[in-house]
Amino acid sequence: MDPDMGSAARAEALSPQTNSRPLRAWQQAALAQYEEQSPKDFLVTATPGAGKTTFALTLAARLLARREVARVVVVCPTDHLRMQWADAADAMGIILDPGLTNAVGPVRAGTQGYVTTYAQVAGKPMLHAARATAVKSLVILDEVHHAGDGLSWGEAVEEAYSFAARRLCLTGTPFRTKPDERIPFVRYEEDTFEGDDGERGVGLVSRADYTYGYKEALADSVVRPVVFAAYTGTSRWRNSAGEVVAASLSDAGTKSVEMQAWRTALDPKGQWVPHVIAAMDDRITHLREDGGMPDAAGLILASDQDDARAYAKIVRRVTGKAAELILSDDPKASKKIERFATGSARIAVCVRMISEGVDVPRAAVLAWMTSYRTPLFFAQAVGRVVRSRAVHESATVFLPAVRPLLSLAASMEEERNHVMPPPKTVQGDELDLEPLPPKEKDEEGLKQWEALEADARFAHILHSGTAHTGEGSGPTVVVDAEDEEFLGIPGLLTPAQTAELLSKRDDELRLRIAASHRTDGDDVMLVEDHPDEDDAGRSWRDAAELRREINRLVNRVAARTSQPQAVVHTQLRQSVPGPPSASASVDVLRARRERLRTML
Repeated sequence: MDPDMGSAARAEALSPQTNSRPLRAWQQAALAQYEEQSPKDFLVTATPGAGKTTFALTLAARLLARREVARVVVVCPTDHLRMQWADAADAMGIILDPGLTNAVGPVRAGTQGYVTTYAQVAGKPMLHAARATAVKSLVILDEVHHAGDGLSWGEAVEEAYSFAARRLCLTGTPFRTKPDERIPFVRYEEDTFEGDDGERGVGLVSRADYTYGYKEALADSVVRPVVFAAYTGTSRWRNSAGEVVAASLSDAGTKSVEMQAWRTALDPKGQWVPHVIAAMDDRITHLREDGGMPDAAGLILASDQDDARAYAKIVRRVTGKAAELILSDDPKASKKIERFATGSARIAVCVRMISEGVDVPRAAVLAWMTSYRTPLFFAQAVGRVVRSRAVHESATVFLPAVRPLLSLAASMEEERNHVMPPPKTVQGDELDLEPLPPKEKDEEGLKQWEALEADARFAHILHSGTAHTGEGSGPTVVVDAEDEEFLGIPGLLTPAQTAELLSKRDDELRLRIAASHRTDGDDVMLVEDHPDEDDAGRSWRDAAELRREINRLVNRVAARTSQPQAVVHTQLRQSVPGPPSASASVDVLRARRERLRTML
């Protein structure tokens, strides 16, 4: 190889013929760096969706072709990812066995290696050590931070692969470990940091050999720009003392009250969840019809399986379309993910199954209906909707307007130099991702905390360092100036126009939710209103009661804002166009009532 050849040219010259897609610039640069150093250990940190799998398999193909290794072993977090890795390898001419179990000793003939999970390695580390040392092997540790999910997994990985010829570590999310906890084969430096409680501490910071961040990926059009649409609302619950408490998601006061308001908003019996699902469905429709993504889809993340099942029913009721329900204990979960990834369904509801590594390129909308709030999980989950396929595609994340999530959203593009803490513990194959406090129970096991109701209303979208409310004014969320060009939806709509659209759609969404609730028994099919139907087909008593309620609400708004009632009526007519209340339809009256409620 010509020593004067540039790094990118050398990488291109070494590119295997089996890779039909041209390598991205960062992949070429990382491969060139690897070729120059020929290291035993190499850590790559690349933003979700950047193409870590392609990079790793291209490197594997080169090492196999040069006979520097004779076997490839991939270790990944979940069973579904085993199949994904095997399929990707097969497309590049590398045969990896995704079904090799701990009950089988040697690697099957006719393969060039296998794909396993961290849990399997922890089950029989010596078996995997024997496989990795029987011949010269390249071990690819996918999402290597999982090797820090407790001493057992870290010790097993170290025991199994300490004597492997080559090790490639991959992660899409930076991480930090405690001083007494090290992830095998990762280089560390001591670092001081400030914790959530404001106290400074000393920890170990991972140092990647090659880093490709979200900003670089966005500039290269490798990932989609993402905009965060925050929804607030008033939550009401009964505490353990039997008192009814009400608080706004975006102005709850203390951290404890905010957490309870958040928990209440996520309750399937309230109105926050169906309202945001309707907004999400609208966004999917917009992307399909006007955004150049005819197959656009959305993901809903739930805290647990009970909520996931309830949310799936709400999706069916609100949208009229069945959701794909993907649960970790479902033996058909991997097939459902594959069906959703390649199909035309609009929405999938899941708990943790699509939080990391799963490739669903058509998913461009995410609804955060979970209590998880760690930076690690947030980055992983948002990473599921930022994988770019075309230049003008964009991603939208709907989330509760609570401080922990808004802080994560505002700092997503910030370069934090590998200081995201790993999850605390491991339960089987799943991660303990800091759920909100469990429901309180008394000594006899009776539930003491009770969610009563929660409504929803659009708060703002986060773009260019500002929270756009759609009303021309309002509070702002400040983002560093260097991040401004990396947030938002390019192309069809400006941030202000997007915020205005979401704000104006709120009234229509409330009507849609009210219509969806008019069902019989367990039937969850959507019951649509007929917008052309006037009061003649409805009870005149309904219209009369709505007019009286509107007048009462106008009086309250006027008293609160110190405006004449006539001015409030005029503003109401502008917000919800139509004839005067005396001759307005029931639909218009209901929309005006809901608009007035948002003004209180």
